[in-house]
Order: sequence, then C-alpha cells, then structure tokens
Amino acid sequence: MPRHTQRERERERRLAGGAELLDQLDGEPIQSRVFTSTYFDTADRRLLRRGVTLRRRVEHGRSQWQLKLPQASGRLEVEADGGPVPPIEIYELLTAYLGGRKLAPAATMRTRRQGVRVRDDDGEAEVSADAVAILEGTREVDAFDELEVELVDGDETLLDVLERRLHAAGAHRSADEVKLERALGAAPPLPDEPPPRRAPPLEHLLFQIRRQYEAIIRNDPGVRLAVDPEAVHDMRVATRRLRAMLRAATEMLAPEWSEPLRDELKWLAGELAPLRDADVFLEYLREQTADFEDEDRVGADELIGLLEAERGAAHGRAVAALRSERYLALLQELERTARAPRVRSASAPLDGIARREFRKLRKAALKITAESPDHEVHRLRIRGKRARYAAELAETAVGKRARQFLKHARNFQDVVGEHQDAVVAEEHLRALQERGGREAALAAGRLVERQGVRRRQARQELDAAWAELEEAGRQAWH
Repeated sequence: MPRHTQRERERERRLAGGAELLDQLDGEPIQSRVFTSTYFDTADRRLLRRGVTLRRRVEHGRSQWQLKLPQASGRLEVEADGGPVPPIEIYELLTAYLGGRKLAPAATMRTRRQGVRVRDDDGEAEVSADAVAILEGTREVDAFDELEVELVDGDETLLDVLERRLHAAGAHRSADEVKLERALGAAPPLPDEPPPRRAPPLEHLLFQIRRQYEAIIRNDPGVRLAVDPEAVHDMRVATRRLRAMLRAATEMLAPEWSEPLRDELKWLAGELAPLRDADVFLEYLREQTADFEDEDRVGADELIGLLEAERGAAHGRAVAALRSERYLALLQELERTARAPRVRSASAPLDGIARREFRKLRKAALKITAESPDHEVHRLRIRGKRARYAAELAETAVGKRARQFLKHARNFQDVVGEHQDAVVAEEHLRALQERGGREAALAAGRLVERQGVRRRQARQELDAAWAELEEAGRQAWH
C-alpha cells in the first residue's frame, strides 16, 4: 500500500513572496534543497480540471511520486517511491479520473528551497521560500517565487501570526492552482453550475447526471484506500441516486439504453453495499460498547474483531469490482451519458415526475400502521428515497418548493433509515452470536435488546415525520 496522510488545508498556507521575507521571522534556518518536479496529466487536462495533481519529484537521485486528491475536508496526499512511470499503487487510484486516457508529462519545474523553523508558545511551523523555474527541456521559460507556511505542531493560531507578519513584509496570498495553471496552461472548468430554472428538462437531467458521475469519480480513490468510510457512502449514494433519477425520468429516455445502465448502477451499488453496511455497523458497535467493562468488554472486542474481518472481506469485494472491466465500461458509459443521453422526449415536466413519485409514496404511507411488519416499513423507505431523488432531479427547475420538500424528505429518511438500521443490526448481531464465544454471545445479547428500543422509537417518530413530509409534498407538488 502507498503511504497516505490526510492533510487539512488550514494547516498550510501559500503566499507569493521571495526568500528575503524569511528574515522577518527570526527562525532557525533549515537545510536548503534543490529538486525537480514533473507534473503529469492527460492531453485534455482531466486531472487539473478536477483539482487533482500528480507529480514525480527527483532529489539527490531519489524518485518519489505524490498524488493529491480532493476530499470533502482537506486533501488526501498519497506518496510512493518509483521510477519514470507512476507506480501501480498510484496509477490505480486514478482509474476513474483518467477514463481510459493516457498520462504524459505536462510540465517540469526546478525548485530551489530555503526555509526557517519558527517556534513560539502556540507551536512550531516551517516556512519555506521556493524559487521555482518552469522548464522546457533544460531551458527556463518562466519563473516565480512562492512561500509555504506549514504547521508542524501546535495551534493554528501560529499560522495566522506568521501569515500576518509575511503580509506586512510584502507577501500576498497565492494558491496551488495558480502555480499549476501557470505551468500547465489554464484548462476549461467543468460545467458545474445548474441550468436556469426555465431551461429544458433535459438540461436539468444532464446536470444531475454530471453531478453524480463526478461524485463517483471523486470517491473512487477513497474506496480503494479505505481511509474514509464516507467515501464508500458517498459513492454508493451517487450510484443509487443516479439510478433512481434515470428511473424517474424514464419517459424522457430510450428504455433500451437506460434500463441496462440502471442495471449496471444497481450492480455497482450492490458491490459497495457490504462494505458500507460493515462501516455503519462498526461505528455503531464501537459507540454502543465504549462503556462495556470486564467480561462484557472482552465480548465486545471479540464482536468488533469478527466485524473487522467481515469488513476486510467486503473491502476486497468492493476493490475487485472497481478493478473490473465491467466497472470501466460503466464509467465510460456514464461519461457518454453526461454529454448526450439517448432520449425519446426532452420535454417531460420534472415537477410532474416528482409529483408522481410523491403520490406513490403517499399511497404506501397510508398503508402503514403500528402493526405493519418491518419489511413494509423498509419498502416505505425505498419509496421515500425515490420521491426524494425525483425531487432532487426537479430542484433546479422548481426552486424553493422543491427545497422545502427535500428538507422534510431528509428528516423522514433519517427516521425510516434508523428503523432499518436497527432491523439489520439485530440480524447481524444474532449471526455474530452464533459465531463468537460465550462472552461475545452475551455482549451481542445486550445489544440485541437495544435494537428493539431503536425500532420502537423510530416507529413513534414515523407519524410526525410523515405528516410534515406529506404537507410539504402537497405544497410542492400541488
């Protein structure tokens, strides 16, 4: 596995300025360095356009690859030693981003770095001054200076102090993207703005398809690395949301094309499901057993160990799916779809689609009573998701009414989701009881009792959540 660390953007600041500004900081000098960085991208700048950077750095004969990936908070940095071509553990993380395109050197920079280490009561930071030359072969074609302030230890207050001092001395704010675009050339941005409300329905559908496709791409590396459970969740949600939207817009799309695509999205969501379920259950198990002691603690640890083994197997299954030709074909089809789906009608009203899904949900909700079996509540949950995703499809065209509906739809989904989580957790706990030892069986028994409480509480909250959603639906889709 490659080395990887999650770095928050707040722990690093970039400024435009030269080495002469280091004298303002009264720091301890650190060893000067000279290294060459070659950045790689596709011919159409697929990485740059999505905020991804891949570079090979050579210093004193040592070659190291570094990949920076956008995340919900901060960026994920992945490093690995390697020669002239990206090592497989780096290259594989770019599968979804590349879309079958080839990587090639895009820019080369030579950096001469000086720096100081600054310490105070708030912590410790390194301030580096880089003199960067952009090269074509051995010829320098452009150059610029840059300062990097990185927190090594302590409070981020130190970053603010150092940034203010450097600003006062003449530095100003910079960014990674400015440096890269200066070397690589500006790439056209991805179309991520919603269309005007009165745009044809097909444009709103295309916007949602692009959004879910990009979510799948963005979360692919996180699923492979298994460093953030939310990557699995977000990728699975994107596949399910896209499948539901294609289903809701069926009257707009050619069925001989959309139905097979929906089947493939269902397959991908299914391959991710065991991993997501294990992540959710592990988090719940750790939280619920945090105060267990003595014999109960032994049993809880055994349960967690059994579940971690299951999670390992589930992660292997998910990664195998992402390495498959079937997944690559799905990505290629989604990219084509985001540009030009095969349609039979481009004028189906999106609010009408959302209205139809809401009516189906309401019909299902009216059948639910206090005595309804768990599987009927689960079917209601599925109907709720379909209504929610249809509303999301219509949101950019409908506006405030749809947003109000979605707020209540998310609350309703939380309630029925909690009910389903309790049902699944109880089934899982009973299975673990049979596999574990005596202490594990006792700990699982304690937790089984709590699932009944979770289900009853969710049932009690269901009526109120539905009443709010029903009223929001009447106002949104009257």
